[in-house]
Amino acid sequence: MGEMEVENQVLMKMRFSDLNPPLSKPVLDDLDSGGFQFCTPVQANSIPLLCSNMDVAVDAATESGKTLAFVLLLVEILRRASHRPKRNQVMGIIISPTRELSSQIYHVAAPFFSTLPNYKSILLVGGFDVRMDLRKIEEEGANILVCTPGRLYDITERIEILNFKTLKVLILDEADRLLDMGFEKKINSIITRLPTQRRTGLFSATQTEVVNELARAKMRNPKKVQVLTSYKTPSTLHIQYCKCEADKKSSQLMDFLKKNTYFMTRACVDYWRFVIPKLSILENCPLIQLHGKMKQYDAPKDPKDFVHRVGRTARMGRPGKALIFLYPKEYPYVEFQKIRGIPLNKMECPNDVLDVVPLIRNVAKDCRDTMEKGLTAWQELEFGKLAMGYGLLQIPSISEVKHKSMGFIPVEDIDFSEIKYRDKSREKQIQKEMAMVDANPKPKKVKNPPSSVVLIPRRKTGHQRRIIQTKEDNEELELEYRLLKKLKRGVIDENEYDKLTGLTQPETDIQKNCTKTAPSSWVGKNKARSKDNGNKRKINGSAYKKHKKRKI
Repeated sequence: MGEMEVENQVLMKMRFSDLNPPLSKPVLDDLDSGGFQFCTPVQANSIPLLCSNMDVAVDAATESGKTLAFVLLLVEILRRASHRPKRNQVMGIIISPTRELSSQIYHVAAPFFSTLPNYKSILLVGGFDVRMDLRKIEEEGANILVCTPGRLYDITERIEILNFKTLKVLILDEADRLLDMGFEKKINSIITRLPTQRRTGLFSATQTEVVNELARAKMRNPKKVQVLTSYKTPSTLHIQYCKCEADKKSSQLMDFLKKNTYFMTRACVDYWRFVIPKLSILENCPLIQLHGKMKQYDAPKDPKDFVHRVGRTARMGRPGKALIFLYPKEYPYVEFQKIRGIPLNKMECPNDVLDVVPLIRNVAKDCRDTMEKGLTAWQELEFGKLAMGYGLLQIPSISEVKHKSMGFIPVEDIDFSEIKYRDKSREKQIQKEMAMVDANPKPKKVKNPPSSVVLIPRRKTGHQRRIIQTKEDNEELELEYRLLKKLKRGVIDENEYDKLTGLTQPETDIQKNCTKTAPSSWVGKNKARSKDNGNKRKINGSAYKKHKKRKI
């Protein structure tokens, strides 16, 4: 793999118009209208390589211009195609790990895709019914796919309408995350459908060994473009952290809200957008509710996501600032990020901030919307003191947690049924639904039937009856064989053997009386019958021996 190292400068003196091979005029016009004149190092070195029919593996820090680089080179390669694509001929594919990132790429690339009049682009991501995507492909066609690996794999397994034989370009964005998220098998399955005569671009913030193996296996003699940098974040980004207890986090947040903040989940955004205007300390502060299903407030569950989150504040050389609140137990997170090349600077939290927890709880007591939004935001959190920070009156019933061990102080003497919605129509609807539930209670399920109920056993099938009969016959043969061995050893006598094997039945009083008065002809018959039984016993004895030998 050929390597090319590039110094990490924010912008180079090279213009897009100076690239060789040159970009087409429609693309340059779109770049000028968007205010893009100068290239970043990634763009200046990766675009000419791919446009010269070479595969590239790019290793660069986040927000270094990778997205624009592979969008431009894809458009340029497709513009130079010798033939006009048919309706379902796929010419270019861009695969990224998440639906949010795919949507972002698609909207960035849309103006440049529009310069290709004969090409139809489509966004394929999860979160929607796959049948809608299938119908759109069948009705409108698809030549450029911007997608997640899961959705593309699902579509290729369902239909064979897409033709990949003429594919020109394959782009794997955030390749390290694609593999970390477990998409390796699906990516390999997708690549097996693609022609080997294609251009492949692999873009990643970290070149791990797994990424290098993917490059060696799926690319043809790729050129490696590596941006030299001491850190994995933009040089214009200043990251700070503040250490505080979980129940003090909301108070520190109110003190910091003179600028901007980001929350971990959409539910948290909805909750704080609803609560903050009701607090007197920020009643004149304008708020805008913005979220794109991105986790950007608390420390990400995957440390690798931290670079992608904070890097968005310092795009294309612009100065950016980021602040993260850490609990005391999360302090090693700082040293861990430093080892990964991401420096964090400590910011002292002020001690004289107003405790807003009582204020939030007062809001929750008066408005059921606030209480429910707090519960929704809490469901994805794991710390008891955070519950106090969100103003919960009580913790939801979760068997894994206990109030005392979590440091949570519940509000006593609260009747939750008395907390009303401020929206009168919604409150009226809820009351109506509750009345219907009370009027028609669900019947309780009876786990075990009453003892008075007699269960009728099911009739066994012929096969089941034969199995039972065979088992009983084998057990009877085994018993008679053991008794026969005892008889030969002298352990039992012949009369006892006859009784145990059922050859003779014990006489009842009636049988004894009948024997005394029985005519001589009956006695003769009984003697003959006894003789026959003796013969049967001899025959059975030989049969038992054969049966035992065969079994051994």
